[in-house]
Amino acid sequence: QVQLVESGGGLVQAGGSLSVSCAASGRTFIMKVMGWFRQAPGKEREFVAAITWSGGSTDYANSVKGRFTISRDNAKNTVYLKMNSLQPEDTAIYYCAAVVDPRSWPYRSVRDYDYWGQGTQVTVSS
Repeated sequence: QVQLVESGGGLVQAGGSLSVSCAASGRTFIMKVMGWFRQAPGKEREFVAAITWSGGSTDYANSVKGRFTISRDNAKNTVYLKMNSLQPEDTAIYYCAAVVDPRSWPYRSVRDYDYWGQGTQVTVSS
């Protein structure tokens, strides 16, 4: 079992920056990939970014590439998402997720992930 807890969401003006974190606990040694997804009201949950736990390879959705940066701290069992140049369309609940059952990189589908956090709200005002 892996437990994931997000933090750091909040309200920011358009053009601003915000960072969210995800702390993992439990059997963290079985984690292979960590990802961030987001879900806006009335929309499906969508992939944002992912990072491999061992090698640090990253993958981004086209909509956030160049603006968002995913990173991880293995010693702290924490993954981060730094968000720059935020726009109102980035408003959503941001979820952290973990892959423990290896599949094929990249991991962009909700179905690829085995564990999920409870989410943290990010609101970007215009």
